[in-house]
Amino acid sequence: MSAPPPATALPLIDISRFRDPAADREAFLAELRRAAHEVGFFYVVGHGVPEELTTGIFAVARKFFALPLETRLEVENLHSPQFRGYTRTGYEYTAGAPDWREQLDIGPERAALDLGPDDPAWKRLIGPNQWPATLPELRETTLAWQAEALRVSREVLRALAAALGQDEGYFDAWFDEEASTHVKVVRYPGRPSADADQGVGAHKDYGYLALLQQDDVGGLQVQAADGSWIDATPVPGSFVFNIGEMLEIATQGYLVATRHRVVSPAQDVERYSVPFFLGPRLDAVVEPLELPADLAAGARGVSQEEGNPLHAAFGENALVGWLRSHPKVAQRWWSDVVS
Repeated sequence: MSAPPPATALPLIDISRFRDPAADREAFLAELRRAAHEVGFFYVVGHGVPEELTTGIFAVARKFFALPLETRLEVENLHSPQFRGYTRTGYEYTAGAPDWREQLDIGPERAALDLGPDDPAWKRLIGPNQWPATLPELRETTLAWQAEALRVSREVLRALAAALGQDEGYFDAWFDEEASTHVKVVRYPGRPSADADQGVGAHKDYGYLALLQQDDVGGLQVQAADGSWIDATPVPGSFVFNIGEMLEIATQGYLVATRHRVVSPAQDVERYSVPFFLGPRLDAVVEPLELPADLAAGARGVSQEEGNPLHAAFGENALVGWLRSHPKVAQRWWSDVVS
């Protein structure tokens, strides 16, 4: 007899029920739809990612951040027009304030394109990753973890399509080999002072879905409808999922990208996490899907927030996010666009 699921403040979804022919499919889809519509954040278990990979990604993360600073700076993102590589603590910004974390940003392994003056600026986001030569296992483990995160995220997206009254493959066309996936390997050092608690400022994610593997320290918080903050307490063996802005546009607000933040750990504690962002092809343009009448009645419209316009063209949305978050990289490589 399996152990009962832990009590959590956020919904917990067992995605293995989606592929289990003996499961009550309609009950599962209703549960997922409720979690995505009412909260926008939920845990996912039953994903099938090997434990040696989920523990392995944290092991190589600790090795990377233990490297001397000068070694990490050899792959600093200032060297990359694609915003790939290492970011020092305090160099990424959210809501106009520096985040207290250091990280390694990884995207799909692709060559930069040979572009002309009439090509859209977002095509310059396509390009190679940066990897430290002294830690070859980082590349191998991270890309293996990325492949599994993509598999699980696409399964959750297919389940969401079904829960929204669509064919399971409704979103598949935008998630081929040119999909714009993105991984961050993140270390949160202890806060610099007792009152400096911004690990990551409050924000929404701009892709379709985000998947997060977090350690046991905690710190992720989700904003409730009444403005209060809910702790996304770590659940062993789970990933945390949240809705991105592209799904909000596609569902006309039936699903809403939920604001969230990370509170820095105590001064003598460090926290590790690995988020994965499921983005479509950069040339994707999100079109509203036709919801069943009962669901359409619950659509709340697309959010209109000052300073955070939502673009249906994904490449434009992604570029705005990168330029806003990494001003030093933007200044070095994107001054023509920023101006």
